[in-house]
Amino acid sequence: MANKNNSVLPGFKLTLGYTVLYLGLIVLIPLACTFWKASALTWDQFWHIVTAPRVMASYRLSFGASFLAALLNLFFGLLVAWVLVRYQFWGKRFVDALVDLPFALPTAVAGIALTAVYAPNGWIGHWLAPLGIKVAYTWLGVLVALTFIGLPFIVRTVQPHCAHRATGAGGFRPRN
Repeated sequence: MANKNNSVLPGFKLTLGYTVLYLGLIVLIPLACTFWKASALTWDQFWHIVTAPRVMASYRLSFGASFLAALLNLFFGLLVAWVLVRYQFWGKRFVDALVDLPFALPTAVAGIALTAVYAPNGWIGHWLAPLGIKVAYTWLGVLVALTFIGLPFIVRTVQPHCAHRATGAGGFRPRN
């Protein structure tokens, strides 16, 4: 006689329970508290808060840097994907692995590492400081971080399409 407890996904109910619990604790409860707190405000109070100068500056930084990073990632992501698919060169496997580096780093670690590298005494920052270019703790640093984090998503999304175009429709390209 077949056992009803045998399922295709063993432990699914327990895993789903943990997922929903953590989703509630980390996302849903703080989000609900935000709406609850905002609902206690009058429309004028709410409008005054969301249009305060600091809040508007945060909107400009967030949306502006995200837009510019998306444009940079679009251009350089397409270029890197095309080069990786189309050409054979020394160090290609290293560049391919380097594209995946942001996937391997937690976002906070990537931010700390980029801050250290672009600080005035960092590997790259000490070359930029005499030119008057400050990257760490500026909007430019946010742009660099967003570009660094987002580039692999473009490259890995576009690579199969570049490979398809490079080989022709359904054809195979011989390896060099």
